[in-house]
Amino acid sequence: MTNVMKETARPSASKRAMSLTLRATLLFALIASLVVSAVGFYLYYSMDKELVRRADYQVSGRVQYFRHLLANEFPLSQLSRNPGLFENMLGNERDILTFRLEGEPPLINVNPSQLILPPVAPVPHGQPLTLETVHHLMAPDGTPVRFARASVQIEDGRTVEITGAHFMTEESRLLETFRWEIIGAVLFAYLLIAALGYVVIRRGLKPLRNMAQEATQIHPSSLSTRLSTENAPQELQQLIYSFNDMLERLSEGYQRLTQFSADLAHEIRTPVGALMGHCQVALYQPRSVEEYETLLANNMEELERISRMVENILFLARATDARSVLTITSIDVSSEITRIQEYFEGLAEERGMVLYGEGQGILYADAILFQRAISNLVANAVRYGHEGSTITISAHPQGKGMEVHVTSQGNPIPPEKLGKLFDRFYRADASRSEGGSSSGLGLSIVQAIMALHQGSVRVTSSPQGETRFTLSFPGPLSDPDHRLS
Repeated sequence: MTNVMKETARPSASKRAMSLTLRATLLFALIASLVVSAVGFYLYYSMDKELVRRADYQVSGRVQYFRHLLANEFPLSQLSRNPGLFENMLGNERDILTFRLEGEPPLINVNPSQLILPPVAPVPHGQPLTLETVHHLMAPDGTPVRFARASVQIEDGRTVEITGAHFMTEESRLLETFRWEIIGAVLFAYLLIAALGYVVIRRGLKPLRNMAQEATQIHPSSLSTRLSTENAPQELQQLIYSFNDMLERLSEGYQRLTQFSADLAHEIRTPVGALMGHCQVALYQPRSVEEYETLLANNMEELERISRMVENILFLARATDARSVLTITSIDVSSEITRIQEYFEGLAEERGMVLYGEGQGILYADAILFQRAISNLVANAVRYGHEGSTITISAHPQGKGMEVHVTSQGNPIPPEKLGKLFDRFYRADASRSEGGSSSGLGLSIVQAIMALHQGSVRVTSSPQGETRFTLSFPGPLSDPDHRLS
C-alpha cells in the first residue's frame, strides 16, 4: 500500500513539468539570441546606411567633377565626340550619366538600363552639391538607385544640365550576403548558448539537487536531521534556513504528539487499572451489599475522572480547529468575578484560603469559555497555592481590550518550567498531583480558549513565590466565524 501511495503521489512522465534547468536554458538562450539579433540588425542597419552614404558621395562627386570640368572651359564639342569615354569612367555597367543643354536633346546619354529618372530640379549653378541633394528611387528589378542633378554655365552662356545615377547592385548583394550571415550567426549562437547554458545551469543547480537528496533522507525517525548550508549558494541559504526551521517545528510537534500519546496512555491506564483492581478484589470473594455499593461509588469516581479527561481532550481537539465558532457577548467583568468567587469559596475555605476580586468594565468574549478559563486558573491556584494565602482575581482595561489576572502565593516556579506549564499533561509538581483529580489539561485548555479569542495567556513567577497568570482579551472580534450577540 505504501508503494501504491508513492506511485500516486509522484506525477507520471507525461505529466511531469518542464525542468528548471531546461526552462532556464531556453530562456537564457532566447535572451542571448535576442541580444545577438539586435546587435546583428544594428550592424546591418549601420552597413546599409554607410553604403548609401558612400553611394551618395560617389554620385554627388561624379556630377560635381563634370560640373567643374565644363566650368573650366572644356570644349562642349569634344564632350559630344567621345560618349564611350564616359561609359568607361562610370565603373558600373548600369550607371547613368547624361549631359543636356537647356531645351535640347541630351548630348551624352549613358543609360544602359533605359531607366527613366523622375523630374527633379537641378542644383543651380554656383551652389555646391551635398548629400541632401542626392535623390533615390527603386529600379523595376528592385535595385536601389541614387541620383543627383545639377546645372553648370559654360563659356558661351548656355546652361548644361548634368545627371548622374548609381545602381547599388553590388551593395545590395553585399547586404543580402551579410543578412544571411547574421541569420546564421544568430542560429548558431542560440544553439551554442543553449548547449553551454544547459551545462552551466545544471552545474549551478547542483546544490539544489543535493538539497533535495538530503531532504529525501528525512523521516519521522530522523527529524533531528538538518540540511547543510556548507557550500550552499547565498540564494539557497535562506531557503535552507527556512526549511530547517520548519523541520524544527515539525520535530517539536512530533515529539509533543509522541509525548501526548504516551501521557494519554499513562493517564488512562491509572484509572482503568484501579477499576480492574477493584473489580478483581470484589470478585475474589462474596461481599455485602454495602461493600458492593462502596465499590460502585469508587468506580464511579474513576469513571468520572476518565469522562472529564475525555471531555477535555475533545475540547482541545475542537479548539485547534480554526473554524470553531464563538458566541461573543459583552460580559460584565465585576459580576463574573463575583460569581467565580462564590463558586470556589467553599473549596478555598477547606485550605484556609481567601478569594479577593477587583475590577470592573465590559469584556467581549464567549461567556461559557471565559468562565471555564478563569475557573481553571482559580482551581489551579487553590490546588497549588499555600494554605492560608490569598488568591486575587483582578481585571484592568488594556487598550480596546482587557487583561484579567489570577494571582496566588505558592512555591516559586523555575524559569525553565514556566514555558512548559501549558503543555498537555504537564505538571510542575508531579508529586502533589499524583493520584489527584488533576489531569494536567487545565492550563492547555486555558491557552486554547485564548487562542480562539485571538488573545494570549502568559505566566510569571517571582522568587518569593507569587505566581500570576494574565489573560489578554482583545476588543470586539471582526472575524465572521465569531458571532457577536
